[in-house]
This record gives sequence, structure tokens and C-alpha cells, in this order.
Amino acid sequence: MQKLTVILLCGLTLTAAACGPNTATRATTGAATGAVVAGPIGAVAGAALGGSGAVRVR
Repeated sequence: MQKLTVILLCGLTLTAAACGPNTATRATTGAATGAVVAGPIGAVAGAALGGSGAVRVR
């Protein structure tokens, strides 16, 4: 059960990291979401994923 919760939170982070019209907005959204989910390490990971453009929501 705990493993499923972690997987769902990671999926939510990846989805929210992709919100925004440009790279700066996606990085900011990813950092904020990552910080809420996983603290400082999550903020760095969210910013990296959002800023890289690897994940996008259309």
C-alpha cells in the first residue's frame, strides 16, 4: 500500500511539473510541486524535469 502511494505521488509530481506555457514556468511549477511532495530534493527534481521539457501536458 505504501509503495502505491509513493508511485501515485511521483506521478502527480511529474504531471504538475509540466504545467506552463514556457520553460521557466514549467521549472517553477515543478519546483513548487516537488517541494510539497518530497522537500528540497523534490524541488530540485521537479525543477529539472519541468525545465528540461521532458514532461509536457497538452
